[in-house]
Amino acid sequence: MTNGRISGSATPGTLPLSVRIAVPVILGIAFLAAWEFLVRYLAIPKYVLPAPSMIAAALADDFLPLLASLWVTLTVTIAAFAVALVLGVVIAILFAQSRLFEISLFPYAVILQVTPIVSIAPLVLIWVGLDHLERALLILATIVAFFPILSNATLGLKSVDHNLHNLFDLYQATRWQRLRALQFPSALPYLLGGMRISGGLALIGAVVAEFVAGSGTGTGLAWRIVEAGNRLNIPRMFAALLLLSLLGIVIFFSLSALEYLLLRKWHESAVGREN
Repeated sequence: MTNGRISGSATPGTLPLSVRIAVPVILGIAFLAAWEFLVRYLAIPKYVLPAPSMIAAALADDFLPLLASLWVTLTVTIAAFAVALVLGVVIAILFAQSRLFEISLFPYAVILQVTPIVSIAPLVLIWVGLDHLERALLILATIVAFFPILSNATLGLKSVDHNLHNLFDLYQATRWQRLRALQFPSALPYLLGGMRISGGLALIGAVVAEFVAGSGTGTGLAWRIVEAGNRLNIPRMFAALLLLSLLGIVIFFSLSALEYLLLRKWHESAVGREN
């Protein structure tokens, strides 16, 4: 211990960027090598567990159809996320402006969140019609992605320092001025955190909705997984799962980058430490 600090301790943020990238990459390569070796050494059939080389070959052979399915899943995910973002922010603003409105509707938002999507997917599909599967997927994915944005934005809008509220009262600020200059900047870190959660949930909602509500008309990656499983084409199933995982990673890091760019100059969660 020197000058009140514990020597020899390093936080993840102090590690060089090359180390933070190299360690997960090396670990991943070691895992894939062990997977490949065990599958070949134990002679595991490919319909039980394909080797990574088989998955890569299936991805290369079926790249164009899988890419088309990936695009379908991506469009549903982005649309659901956008709708959830708009609805969540608008309703959170209404909650922050009216306590009566909040206590009237928030319990129903919680009920909607905790209701399993698999239980309402067939009903939604019947309501929108079997010929409009994409609408059902959009509704179901939006339901899954909606609550984190609503709850985080509501918390952020209500977390403003009371002294700042008193200062705005002193200057006789209007509700719009208070919302624009005080509440929304205060809520932005909470909202961005909710968006990062919601982005992944939108993808999960789109996939689960297609699993449950999908039919022969489905064209997303979830339907490709079901189709490959029915045909015992397990390497193709793993290839589709790989694309889904990569899409989820891209969504997460894109929203994390957006959060950093918007907060890096002023918020404690993104500003670098001086000591």
